[in-house]
Amino acid sequence: MKEDYYEILGITKNATAAEIKKAYRKKAVQYHPDKNPGDVKAEGMFKKAAEAYEVLSDDNKKARYDQYGHAAFEGGGGFGGGGMDMDDIFNQFGDIFGNAFGGRGGFGGGGQRRIKGSNLRIHVKLTLEEVANGIEKKVKVRRKKQVEGVTYKTCSTCGGQGQVTKITNTILGRMQTAATCNACSGSGQIIDKRPSDADGQGLKVVEETVSINIPAGVEDGMQLKVPNKGNEAPGNGVSGDLLVAIETVDHETLKREGDNLHYDLYISFSEAVLGTSKEIDSVGGKVRIKLEAGIQSGKILRLRGKGISSLNGYGSGDLLVHVNVWTPKELNKEQKEFFERMQNDENFEPRPEKSDKSFFEKVKDMFS
Repeated sequence: MKEDYYEILGITKNATAAEIKKAYRKKAVQYHPDKNPGDVKAEGMFKKAAEAYEVLSDDNKKARYDQYGHAAFEGGGGFGGGGMDMDDIFNQFGDIFGNAFGGRGGFGGGGQRRIKGSNLRIHVKLTLEEVANGIEKKVKVRRKKQVEGVTYKTCSTCGGQGQVTKITNTILGRMQTAATCNACSGSGQIIDKRPSDADGQGLKVVEETVSINIPAGVEDGMQLKVPNKGNEAPGNGVSGDLLVAIETVDHETLKREGDNLHYDLYISFSEAVLGTSKEIDSVGGKVRIKLEAGIQSGKILRLRGKGISSLNGYGSGDLLVHVNVWTPKELNKEQKEFFERMQNDENFEPRPEKSDKSFFEKVKDMFS
């Protein structure tokens, strides 16, 4: 079981954004690879702290984590959490380390800096059935990839560091600052040889099929991250990510509420009096239900486990069938005479039982 993000950073759920950042910097400096060379355990803690900060520093990701826990980021690389390597960490959060490691986030020992390619974003539409059961989607993505035959050489301006150091004389003394190298855009490398079909960075756009594993229970608006399927970076950089926004298509008869589904079933007055069986929609296909004689309008039938699979893995919701007795607006002479005769029949007088709940009680039960 994965560790709690709040416990990893040593904070509470009520921690402010500033407190979260401060706690992460403390952990990152403690377990930084420059400070713990060759220590595999320290490297693991360094990555865990970065993963926790990536989620808790983002209001949307934090809200999903607080609601669903780690399950909110499972499937196909997660919804933004996990799957980070050292390059991800230094590229995203290197500024947090400040001057603790020579004014840059990492790559101790003078190693060459690796930049990350840009992310790509797409939308994927899902039916309610696909949401309920989970699905693997194959999508075509146009992404930048390094052209075969491109060669690079070390940037002479920054010496392969990706940054240049400037020393400025001020009234307070000599100030040293580090800035991204303009010659190589921070990659530490410049193109040596470039084929004719490559752009200025040695890349070209290609179409590629990407498989996305979408877990059951996702909701409209959630974002799925597929690591390393965005644009590639020039030189020895790492690929960006493919961010997949989930869109759900409305079902014709079923309405979703959390993990539960609702179905409005309309029956005739005769069916309500005599009882009947009906075939209704569910995300698993058609199901047949039995309606007892004398069923009342407003009755809610609960089909357990016929709803949406829970994203956090705690089973499935229910399918709630709302029974509505349809009252005819027009009657022929014979029908009208029958109901006129029944007006004073004691069997047709309303006699609700104590077990028959009022509308407000039913609403209260639905939200409790």
